[in-house]
Amino acid sequence: MSLQPPSLAHRPKGGNAPSTKAVILVGGPSRGTRFRPLSMELPKPLFPVAGHPIIEHCFRAISKVPEIKEVFIVGYYEESVFQPFINQVSTSHPQLSVKYLREYQALGTAGGLYHFRDVILKGRPDRFFVLNADICCSFPLNDMLKLYEDKDAEAVMLGTRVASDAATNFGCIVSDAHTKRVLHYVEKPESQISNLINCGVYLFSTETIFPAIRSAIKRRTERPRLLSYPSSENLDSSFFQGDDDDEDRENPVIRLEQDVLSDIADSRQFFVLETKDFWRQIKTAGSAVPANALYLLKAFQSGDSSLAAPSANIIPPVYIHPSAHVDPTAKLGPNVSIGPRAQIGAGVRVKESIVLEDSEIKHDACVLYTIVGWHSKIGAWARVEGTPTPITNHSTSIIKNGVKVQSITILGKECGVGDEVRVQNCVCLPYKELKRDVANEVIM
Repeated sequence: MSLQPPSLAHRPKGGNAPSTKAVILVGGPSRGTRFRPLSMELPKPLFPVAGHPIIEHCFRAISKVPEIKEVFIVGYYEESVFQPFINQVSTSHPQLSVKYLREYQALGTAGGLYHFRDVILKGRPDRFFVLNADICCSFPLNDMLKLYEDKDAEAVMLGTRVASDAATNFGCIVSDAHTKRVLHYVEKPESQISNLINCGVYLFSTETIFPAIRSAIKRRTERPRLLSYPSSENLDSSFFQGDDDDEDRENPVIRLEQDVLSDIADSRQFFVLETKDFWRQIKTAGSAVPANALYLLKAFQSGDSSLAAPSANIIPPVYIHPSAHVDPTAKLGPNVSIGPRAQIGAGVRVKESIVLEDSEIKHDACVLYTIVGWHSKIGAWARVEGTPTPITNHSTSIIKNGVKVQSITILGKECGVGDEVRVQNCVCLPYKELKRDVANEVIM
């Protein structure tokens, strides 16, 4: 029997430096519905924002934490989907060992961690980061690590302030302003309790998180489940103990936010690092455009040499892939990403948009607040546009003529817009040809 105190027993042999790992949660194909029509071609975590896949922004932050040597991607996409990305990221960040852990059914954000606990705990790490892949932020992981060590914490989450009327759409944190301790946590409360919200980035002690998830699983499997039925006639049969669904009892869906975090807040060694930097979710396809703007601005402020040099026709920040062809008379920016092999013709105007690979915008066309899908073609003098919304606004839908529409126009893969055609606030599914003006529609 070891006589070491528990905190030392978990230290790796041959040194006192605590061991740290990272887990990135990517979800799976059935959850990508709000990211359609873009997720029909590519899983959301691999969608390029500011010239790099969304998940690569997580890796760039992780690589700045010297203690992290091992990263796990947890999701229920097939392994082959992420293999090319893992090969690429292993080359660009050789100090990191990257593995994909596949769930064979949706287990929830906490259920997936618990399912793979033996792999995560191999080598006895003291703590590990958990990052949701569908967020855009500067990921101040080293600051979280410092707070964790300063406070001798068991858990740290990243928080940010949002407008009070938007806060109830997120997990809300009540914290002690002086000590930064989390006093109370509620996921999407019905009434407003705080405008400090959960950013979906965590640092957990291995000795705290797994017992907390185990308790949540125990609670879930012991209590009856309520099935929802469309009619009250079935109310009597809507309760059942779950015994006839053994698989569900073994693998219930357990979510960090709804099932685990409020319990950890009660243990009182839970702290919040409030970031003053940018943050937003990438839930809908349209939200990739403000995320693109935030990442480009950050890259521009940090002097990233991969951005296009400012000029009379380049209003920074703009990212142009080296293989793209942009006519010198085209005017781009601000907040524009041009993908591989894209063709931008003479006199074209592109602003606040993502132009994906192999697409073509012919001369004198105008593209604003739009995502141009792979291999799509926009004709000469065409105008494809969305509606500007404030970057601080966390919704990407607006009301037009009493109907909710996307503020960003999205052309799916291989869409065509005819010469002189105007497209406004539309979502266009793949392989559609637009030969007349359209506004506020979903084109299927």
